[in-house]
Formats: sequence, structure tokens, C-alpha cells
Amino acid sequence: MTTTSRTAAAWLFLSPAMAAIAIFFVVPVLSALIMSFTDFDIYALGNLNTVRFMGFKNYIRIFETPLFWTAMKNTFYFVIVGAPLSVFVSLSAALMVNSKLAKFKPFYRTVYFLPVVTSLVAVAIVWRYLFHPAHGLLNYALGNLFGIAPIDWLGNPDLAMPAIILMAVWKGFGYNMLIFIAGLQNIPEELYEASHMDGAGGWRQFMDITVPMLAPTSVFVVMITIIGYFQLFAEPYVMTEGGPMNATTSIVLMMYDQGFRWWNMGYAAAIAFVLFAVILVFSIIQMLIQRRMQS
Repeated sequence: MTTTSRTAAAWLFLSPAMAAIAIFFVVPVLSALIMSFTDFDIYALGNLNTVRFMGFKNYIRIFETPLFWTAMKNTFYFVIVGAPLSVFVSLSAALMVNSKLAKFKPFYRTVYFLPVVTSLVAVAIVWRYLFHPAHGLLNYALGNLFGIAPIDWLGNPDLAMPAIILMAVWKGFGYNMLIFIAGLQNIPEELYEASHMDGAGGWRQFMDITVPMLAPTSVFVVMITIIGYFQLFAEPYVMTEGGPMNATTSIVLMMYDQGFRWWNMGYAAAIAFVLFAVILVFSIIQMLIQRRMQS
């Protein structure tokens, strides 16, 4: 088979996937980008002639809106606190499950991974009742064990976001745990045996062998975790609706409200691309860090 024939065959097999990507990804993204420069709203759904080109007015309006900066602050709070906590819990669980002393490893891997495959909306509803100020299990336990008065977790602006972070970490740590387990199992056992013969203890082995060998895995986990946490939506939408006092309003929740509650589709599309730019910057920074670590 000639090179031309191979190329034609390759394009033939790739064409269904490429067509699906073009129809369901490229076209919608380009449409949203164009929409972000217009005043596309509910009236435009009935008559496209009402759409007006606005240039960068939507983007200027975003940065002039106080709620946007509140949502940005809340989103960064969720990412900066929640992402490291999620990675730490995931790594800790992976180390425990992968330990030679651990028994019933498949059972624990399954149990820890179950929240990941459970509906996020269902989980958020259950946790909303766990945080209930009067009848929630968490307040019941704190009251009976420590004598602490009931706490309005989701009604207090200072506690609502930490409560959502706690739920999000519990919901998603199992996925990263499996990735860490795969990374741990790829570390040659001979390294630990040699270090043990040299007198290295468990902590020394962890710092000198496990951490460096897990670096590529850790960078990947941190990257996907941060990208996922920037897209915070379902948790505050179900548990707090962005309250109290906009303390849990995220960028994506603000975008949803503008686009599907107030039908300001052009403005919502602009918010989406601002978020895309923020995530892109963080992704590039992490990729540069990963290249430096590998060089």
C-alpha cells in the first residue's frame, strides 16, 4: 500500500469522528464566540433580525459588573482551597489502599470510587440535608458528641463555601485516587528495597522515591482537578442557589443565570469565554511547570 493510500485510508476511518467533533464541538464553540459579540437574547430566538453586533461591549460590561468579581473571587476560593485538599485526600487514600498492609483492596477501591459515579445532583441534595441546621446529621453529631449548638452551614456566608468544598472533595477524590494508585504501581519496587537496605525509613522513602516518581502523575491530577473546580456549578445551584448573599455564586452559575434565567445569551457567552481564558492561562502555567520538571 502506497503512502497516499494509507493517508486516504486514515482519513476515511477518522472522518466519522472528525465530523462528530466538528458538528458538536467546533460549530457550537464558534457560534458562541460570535454570539458573545452580539446582544443575542430571547427575542433573537424568534427573529434573528433583532440581533445587533456590539463589539466588546459584553466583555466591558462583565468587568464593570460587581457580581462578576464576586463570582470570580468565590470561584478562585473554591479552586485554591478545594483543589489542593482534593489532591491531598486522593493521594492519602491511594497510599493507604496501595499499602502492603492493606487488606480487601478491591473493596476499598470500589467504595471510594462510588461517589464519583453517583449523580452529582443526588449527592448535592443528600449533603444539603446533612448540612440542615435543625435536622442535619452533621449538627446532630456535633451536638451529641461535643455539645456544639446547631450551625447554619449553608445559610452562613462564611461557612457556605467551605461546606460546598467539603462535599466536592468527598464527591471527587475517588477518581484521582485511582490515578495515583496507577502511578504508585508503576514505581519499581527495587527502589524501595534498595533504600530500605540503606537504612531509609518510611518517611524518607516517601520524600526521596514516591514524591519524585509521582511528579508527572501529580501534575496531571492537579491540572484536571483545577480545570474541573473552575467549572463549579451544580453544587451551589442545588445546595444554595448562589447564596447566601452571593457567597457561593460561581462564574458558571452566573453564566447560567444570565443565559437561561434572564436569556442574555450574548452576555452569557462572553462570560464563558472569559472563564475559558482563565482556565487556559492556568493550564499553560501547569504545562510549563511539567516541562521544567521533566527536563
